[in-house]
Amino acid sequence: MTNLRQLFLTHNAQTTRFPLLLAFERAEGCYLYTAEGKPSLDLISGIGVSNIGHSHPKVVDAVKQQAEKYMHLMVYGEYVQAPQVLFAQKLAALLPQQLQSVYFTNSGAEAIEGALKLAKRYNGRSQIIAFKNSYHGSTHGALSVMGNEEYKQAYRPLLPGISFIRFNEVADLDLITAETACVLVETMQGEAGIRVPDVAYMQALRRRCTETGTLLILDEIQVAFGRTGKLFAFEHFGIVPDMLVLAKALGGGMPLGAFISSNTIMSAFTENPILGHITTFGGHPVCCAAGMAALGVLLDENLIESVAEKEALFRQLLLHPAISEVRGKGLWLAIQLESFDLNKKVIDRCIENGIITDWFLHCSDAMRLAPPLIITKEQIRHACNVIIEAIAYFS
Repeated sequence: MTNLRQLFLTHNAQTTRFPLLLAFERAEGCYLYTAEGKPSLDLISGIGVSNIGHSHPKVVDAVKQQAEKYMHLMVYGEYVQAPQVLFAQKLAALLPQQLQSVYFTNSGAEAIEGALKLAKRYNGRSQIIAFKNSYHGSTHGALSVMGNEEYKQAYRPLLPGISFIRFNEVADLDLITAETACVLVETMQGEAGIRVPDVAYMQALRRRCTETGTLLILDEIQVAFGRTGKLFAFEHFGIVPDMLVLAKALGGGMPLGAFISSNTIMSAFTENPILGHITTFGGHPVCCAAGMAALGVLLDENLIESVAEKEALFRQLLLHPAISEVRGKGLWLAIQLESFDLNKKVIDRCIENGIITDWFLHCSDAMRLAPPLIITKEQIRHACNVIIEAIAYFS
């Protein structure tokens, strides 16, 4: 294993000078296992991916069955491939009627790129409004709409025509005008440390976009598929977006993203020019088969029904003078501590004691909790005991 870690450092591109260097041989349910069989409880679901747990047998079986039939056949949108068609149909059936056309991609960042292109193409406008402390991915377009200069300053020039407003501030909505192509917003902000907006704010945002002919794009890459206690997070607010962006849990552990809109809006990609958006591997049939199976598990096993109760248990147990706040919705919570230094020490001690957690990109003094929805009450109690012990150890 030491040799494998050295090979990782030598041949795999690094994004920090201090990678965690954790090595796991297999994953099942809520646990990751080392080669020696030591389990670690995954409280972050691979950053919001494994909502139904790791390696669910029905997802694994779907992957095997599809791989035996066919894998890649042709660039997206040319051949009729059953896994794509049936999964798109299933998603559309679960969404409001106007969200009926699905464009599958490989990832969330790619879905953001496609959504931004579509908005500009559809209404002929070029100005985009995004939000301070937002996160939508790391490609150039997604980076352009990130609301944190620290992470983007080294990569300029980026896309022009982008303005940033404050999240959950009604006064800033006046900056949305008839020149605005789209407003891109996380339904609940994630990397900002999980910020849940007011219902009145989200409804005012929807009204303002409608008044100005601006497309409202909701980024639910992290929050969809039961994470907040609803299948889709916008259901908490009584609104419907013009476009919805999905990824992470969408593929059941396989790489898959999507942006979804109406047939009318999506048809803008078909002319002037034709092939207005292209991807080779987007909506890979094996990934779509995995996503279809994962969605079936989520619904058939009623995993969303227990989310609110499990959230309440976390909040009941996460009590310590060093915790100033527990924010979030459902099984998507942020434990606010006083500093990154304390947070990192607590996270590292939790990892040493078999609990995997992490911090947030734009809120490094808060700890991330986003366990698989299948987590049990016993596992929650154990995890909270370890977290509280780690906080007490350094406080």
